Amino acid sequence: MATLYTQQSKNVTKTWLLMGGFFVIVIAIGFFFSQYYGNPNILYVFVIFSILMNIVSYWYSDKIALKLNHAVQIKREDNIELWNIVENLSITSGLPMPKLCIMEEVSPNAFATGRDKKHAVVCVTTGLLQILDKTELEGVIAHELSHIGNRDILLSTVVVVLAGFVSIVADMFLRSTFFGLGRSRDNDSNSNGIMMLIGIVLSILAPIFATLIQLAISRKREFLADASGALITRYPEGLASALQKISNHSNKMQYANTATAHLFIVNPFGSRGSLSKKVSNLFSTHPPVEERIKALIGR
Repeated sequence: MATLYTQQSKNVTKTWLLMGGFFVIVIAIGFFFSQYYGNPNILYVFVIFSILMNIVSYWYSDKIALKLNHAVQIKREDNIELWNIVENLSITSGLPMPKLCIMEEVSPNAFATGRDKKHAVVCVTTGLLQILDKTELEGVIAHELSHIGNRDILLSTVVVVLAGFVSIVADMFLRSTFFGLGRSRDNDSNSNGIMMLIGIVLSILAPIFATLIQLAISRKREFLADASGALITRYPEGLASALQKISNHSNKMQYANTATAHLFIVNPFGSRGSLSKKVSNLFSTHPPVEERIKALIGR
């Protein structure tokens, strides 16, 4: 039977598999580029770059995530109530007190990031602080602390850099192809055309694959964090009520981007219209709020 401890172990394993898989994929892309452009030095550049990207994703991806979302670290005196809630729930859950950040953002939301529990950060928006009462805010903070305790944060934060890189490489290839920067030898025009076609197809599919990785990582961990958070507060109704309020007030965040979307407690791109809601749910990094509330309180 699966437990929180087996889930933690799985998340660590998934992180290293993801980074190893990324290394292989980048080398494969580098090999394709070197063949397409007829320059073997490109492969060496990609090998070095993949190693550097893995290092950056492990040590600095949390800082990148905070920078992308314009999160500012606060001290206790900046928001005593929020600080006390996080401190008390950290003690309850047996975790070190994480750093606290606030985003100047009307849309209510929150996320946790960092490579481990000793280097964790919890971020909330000003909009979240305005609409939630104390028990609801405790539910949200407990959810984010659960991500830290379940070791979700390393896996999800690493994805920020790696998924973003895949999209950048795809865009670079498409631009170079459209601007005619690829090789064009007359005696090899057929193979050149085939390579170009393969490259264009892969460049189109690459961002989709990156999104699918985010989907696979995000959806299950949100349900687990909801359940773990409810155990910390012993009051699942608080988190359920918070999710409902956040969903009702949710609009696209000012600095929302696909690279960090999976980090947030709800989709930072906001609620979709009813006509496209079912379709958008299929490709959302978050399970529908209705399903999460039902799992928490059974209705």
